[in-house]
Amino acid sequence: MIHTISHALLDTLKLVPFLFLTYLLMEYIEHKTSDRIEKALEKSKKSGPAAGGLLGIIPQCGFSSVAANFYSARMITLGTLAAVFISTSDEMLPIFIASSVAPSTIVKILLFKLTAAVIAGFLIDAVLKPPTSHDHHEDIHHLCEAQGCNCGGDNIFRSAAKHTLSISIFIFIVVLICSVLIAILGVDTLSDRFFGIPVLGEITASLIGIIPNCASSVMITQFYPEGIMPAGPMISGLMMNSGIGLAVLFRMNRNIKENLTITALIFILSVMAGIIVSILNISF
Repeated sequence: MIHTISHALLDTLKLVPFLFLTYLLMEYIEHKTSDRIEKALEKSKKSGPAAGGLLGIIPQCGFSSVAANFYSARMITLGTLAAVFISTSDEMLPIFIASSVAPSTIVKILLFKLTAAVIAGFLIDAVLKPPTSHDHHEDIHHLCEAQGCNCGGDNIFRSAAKHTLSISIFIFIVVLICSVLIAILGVDTLSDRFFGIPVLGEITASLIGIIPNCASSVMITQFYPEGIMPAGPMISGLMMNSGIGLAVLFRMNRNIKENLTITALIFILSVMAGIIVSILNISF
């Protein structure tokens, strides 16, 4: 057990410098572009799902929460909200970069999620009538900070350090859990029983992705490179995961039934996308 803990700690410490540099760059980008991105999303009309999908893949802290807040005020359509949620991957990008995942793999995953997000968004808007009311929207930064996101801080070095520390703790826990499970069950058994079963694997991964914080994306991005989670379930989990977006939606939008319907809709779309990846044997 001591060897397992030390191995997990060493693997986590190796990622820390790369995580810090990545989050520092993300903080800089966010401070320079967040206002323009929010305005672009707010002004998008018929092209909303395309804009939402494109903006969602930008690695910004809490951007899905902005979309959830805008939808609650009926400033964007449901299709745009879905596109943002589906294209957002929370901690996927920095962890993949820190883990030295091939750039081509990262680009393929992002492009797949972007394509799925845009198609789903336009289909949803085509079937459902977009909202027409435009109420004022509330400030969501306090909620983002309460979830440990620390968006909008003046000191980007301090914000990057805090984010790196919190994610490193999650990574350590997930790596430790993976190491214990692998030691007990083995990679093949763990993969086959939890994620290797058709459809059930995608459903399981989407259930992990529904967790409204970084824990789910950390787990998925650790399982996939280790070979525990195949490509199909990985896509399902990352498409379902939208950071704290769902938490903001349930807090800001008073229609609980609608919130549950939106969650179920994205869940179904995520599972279907993963199944398609598995059936077509798409590799990333």
